[in-house]
Amino acid sequence: MNDTFQRSPLLLLSGRANLPLASEIATLLGEEVEDCATIKNFADGEIFVRINQNARGRDVFIVQPTVSPTDSIMELLLLIDAAVRASAARVTAVVPYFGYGRQDRKDQPRVSIGAKLMANLLVAAGANRLIGMDFHQHQIQAFFDIPVDHLYAAPTLVSYFRSKTFEDLVVVAPDAGSTKMARGFSKKLNATIAIIDKRRPAANVSEVMNVIGQVSGKDCLLVDDMIDTAGTMAQAVKALKEMGAKRVLAAATHPLLSGEAVKRLVEADVDEIVVTNTVEILEENKCDKLKVMSVAGIFAEAIKCVHENKSVSKLFEVPS
Repeated sequence: MNDTFQRSPLLLLSGRANLPLASEIATLLGEEVEDCATIKNFADGEIFVRINQNARGRDVFIVQPTVSPTDSIMELLLLIDAAVRASAARVTAVVPYFGYGRQDRKDQPRVSIGAKLMANLLVAAGANRLIGMDFHQHQIQAFFDIPVDHLYAAPTLVSYFRSKTFEDLVVVAPDAGSTKMARGFSKKLNATIAIIDKRRPAANVSEVMNVIGQVSGKDCLLVDDMIDTAGTMAQAVKALKEMGAKRVLAAATHPLLSGEAVKRLVEADVDEIVVTNTVEILEENKCDKLKVMSVAGIFAEAIKCVHENKSVSKLFEVPS
């Protein structure tokens, strides 16, 4: 079966959630993606999907982050289903941002485990494999009954920060859940680490309680997997500035930037916001302090490795 995949020509498809990233990946692979599928909505909002290329016996890769609204999820499921029904040899869902990843456990009565439901839907639709980046929790990989290649944006982000000049850099985890990520960045950047002690009284509402670590007179780099409403990041920036931090930069893989997220960070006096292009950034969220790094190269290389049945382990390494 694997030999069949190696001999099968690659077919790259994309939903509408992040066409710029898909196009960049396609260029790096020497493929076309713009006219490979027709996706449109009926008057009532129902989505129609048709693959315009021959998919029979081909190794199909579908690029689509599952961001809100839910149309992005349905587009991905319908594209997978269309590829399966078109007799594709294998279908790989390339999901730069895995939505519903925050709903990964039943931590209160009568709630859904949305991340597991998402995994079940993708498998039921016919996906044979998934490529993702920086899941909200690493154990989400175990929710899938198919192989998962979990990539990291760290090589791209660390390379960028290594090119900058810092004074006594401290990598800061904005909450306890980001500590492992912050520790990884601190090792690669030869920095110390600090942690924000925070409680969350309600969803998307955060309150900083304390800063554990020395930040006075130092440059601080806040790292997290995503910036949604930016409540956590903005509170952390204010707390670090109040404790005498010289500069405060915020970095995250997934720039959801809901509502007035960018405005909150700018008002909190953040010096720079560094994100990747796993999610397409709306025009109203762009500003001088926002720096977008491309992870198209990581995804293109991962797709190439999977297509040729090679290891993707090298993609986890941060260049020295």
